[in-house]
Amino acid sequence: MAAGPATQQKSGASRSEGSPQRPSRPGTRNLRVPGPRALLIALAGLVLVAGGVWALYGSGWFRVEQVTTSGTRVLTPAEVERVAAVPVGAPLVSVDTDAIEARLRERLPRIADVDVVRSWPHGIGLKVTERRPVLLIEKGGKFDEVDSGAVRFATVPTPPRGVPRLVLDVAASPSLRRFDGERLLRAAVGVTGELPEKIAQDVRVVRIMSFDSITLELDKGRTVFWGSGEDGPVKARVLTALMKATPKAGHFDVSAPTAPASSGS
Repeated sequence: MAAGPATQQKSGASRSEGSPQRPSRPGTRNLRVPGPRALLIALAGLVLVAGGVWALYGSGWFRVEQVTTSGTRVLTPAEVERVAAVPVGAPLVSVDTDAIEARLRERLPRIADVDVVRSWPHGIGLKVTERRPVLLIEKGGKFDEVDSGAVRFATVPTPPRGVPRLVLDVAASPSLRRFDGERLLRAAVGVTGELPEKIAQDVRVVRIMSFDSITLELDKGRTVFWGSGEDGPVKARVLTALMKATPKAGHFDVSAPTAPASSGS
């Protein structure tokens, strides 16, 4: 049986009963306004950041006042610091340590490595490692120093004590066509690096006639025919044993380490 108009009106009235609903606007959300405590925390953070920036860059608390140098042997601290050109008075945090390191390596080839460190609150430290010569090449009355990496890093008027001289007698050798002078230099450096310290300190001259003919001239007129630069560690062990077995010999041959020989007295 169909409901009459009265029933429909009653039903509609019942649906409209209750609390009225607010119309919602599309695209809107309920936004929470930060409370006073959150605002105070944010403000305090900004003050701390601004204060830190001012302390590092604007105040006089953390500025460069002192430069110290360590590790020098031949160079003087004054030489190193002059080339480093650390900006005294500048904010410590703004000092470009990488640029200082690059400048020192470029202008002072004797420096093998350098570490520039900040020493809070007012210092810059220059930690230097100098190259050590293992060979000398005489040239025009002066001496080029060569390090363990076969790098010619300095020219000095007086040879340092205890560093052997390299003599390249290869002008008429076919090795010079096959192996340039730099490769022969690396071979000579390699030989000096293989020698036991007790023998190395007695070497006065490293003479190269060809790539396969390297001779060591020791003190007391002794010589060692090394041959090529190959099998260096084996030759070093054989030479040590040979010298112990024949201490009065004047010439030692380890060019063929499986068949070493000694002679003379």
